[in-house]
Amino acid sequence: CHDKANPPATAATAPKGVQPGDVAPAFSLTDTDGKTVDLDSLLKDKKALVIEWYNPGCPFIVKHHEKFPTFSNLYKNYADKGVAFVAINSSAPGKEGHGLELNQKSKADWKIEYPILLDETGATGKAYGAVTTPHMFVITPDKKVVYAGAIDSDRSPSKAGDINYVAKALDSVLKGESVETASTRPYGCGVKYGK
Repeated sequence: CHDKANPPATAATAPKGVQPGDVAPAFSLTDTDGKTVDLDSLLKDKKALVIEWYNPGCPFIVKHHEKFPTFSNLYKNYADKGVAFVAINSSAPGKEGHGLELNQKSKADWKIEYPILLDETGATGKAYGAVTTPHMFVITPDKKVVYAGAIDSDRSPSKAGDINYVAKALDSVLKGESVETASTRPYGCGVKYGK
């Protein structure tokens, strides 16, 4: 997924985005069912929101949705504890992972139980500073970003990590504690932004 037309984002080209402690940027995007979903509705009556930057063509997304049940386990373990989940795909038209039908198919094939939002302009991805798929954010009801970074501790495309940073962040949030590891370096494919 590192091709010449889509080099991985570097510090110079990466969107600035948000850091832990920042207020999460508002967004309103359409999901694969044609429904409009916004930040406020996702956080309503919830204890936390997990955002996953998504591209069904990326081997690292395949790793965590198909090879390993990383995301389905997260959802199963936390959805009934008041945690909302959403995936956002910022692939531009003509880029890997773009398109309504492809995203509908991946949602069905991988039995993803939360919305996949389409951010074709990349405006939401750039507002958050999403640089990889997956790039993870955990947000509290007061719209504070409390975690930003990798899903887990294994950066290879073939193994799942023994530490799930998102699960650890959620455990802290649900206990009313501050998140110990609030930031890690995300890994995966570069987000396929347009020009």
